[in-house]
Amino acid sequence: MVSPGILLVDKPAGLTSHDVVARTRRALGTRKVGHAGTLDPMATGLLVIGVEGATRLLTYIVGADKTYEATIRLGQTTGTDDADGEILTRAPEHAWDAVTPERVAAGVTALTGQISQVPSSVSAIKVDGRRAYDRVRAGEDVVLAARDVTVSRFEILAERSGDGFLDLDVVVDCSSGTYIRSLARDLGADLGVGGHLTALRRTHVGDFGVADAVMIDDIVETVLLTPAAAAARVLDPLLVSAADARDLRHGKRLTDQASRLSGVMAAAIDEDGVLVGVVERRGADLKSAMNMPEVTR
Repeated sequence: MVSPGILLVDKPAGLTSHDVVARTRRALGTRKVGHAGTLDPMATGLLVIGVEGATRLLTYIVGADKTYEATIRLGQTTGTDDADGEILTRAPEHAWDAVTPERVAAGVTALTGQISQVPSSVSAIKVDGRRAYDRVRAGEDVVLAARDVTVSRFEILAERSGDGFLDLDVVVDCSSGTYIRSLARDLGADLGVGGHLTALRRTHVGDFGVADAVMIDDIVETVLLTPAAAAARVLDPLLVSAADARDLRHGKRLTDQASRLSGVMAAAIDEDGVLVGVVERRGADLKSAMNMPEVTR
């Protein structure tokens, strides 16, 4: 039986997140595997995967802020807002007269901060129980509702001119649920030339970085982060005694211990360095919000 843990994988282009989960199941010999946040097949980079009981931690990871490196191509639109889609429009030559460095900078600024964003119609968002991209593939006309997201950094790192297009290499720090394809689409629309994404790489999910990830062919049990080590990157760690760990596992509250938390939740770790679970404030007490299954060998 494989030990529970968190796996960081550097997903290659061309595979879906589900493909990586399937490869992980085969490599580790277990069915209990999940991930914290989908990456499109075109995208590369960090995929955070939970194995065995550590899948319970994914709830606390999936909402973490993300960092992406991307290339936005101005001058063309596609049916998917990225390079996997068919090119629908190309900007006429006269449209480029208005695409000045100042206009580009203003467009980026307008898409920074708290913004309302309409996700791409080929996103993985479910509409009445079915993924939006499945509905689009079935010929349905899908328009998703706008959602509020936060883009804390949207920075142009480099630009390259081509035959009828302008490529912008960018880095984006954003809240969970932000679609970088939509940023490319909306920037191009604002500039009047259209835009889509030609490259996307996720480099961070919260405190997890792609520099610590393994390639898909290198997935072995020894590269898993322990649940305690992973949880301590997501939540403040809280050392609990053996008696307190036992009480938490039995559903009991830790009386008058809420003052030990600096935030709303913490990762309760016992004296042996094992993650007991996640605790939260309940008045002056601490109560389990999630308990890890006890592993016996």
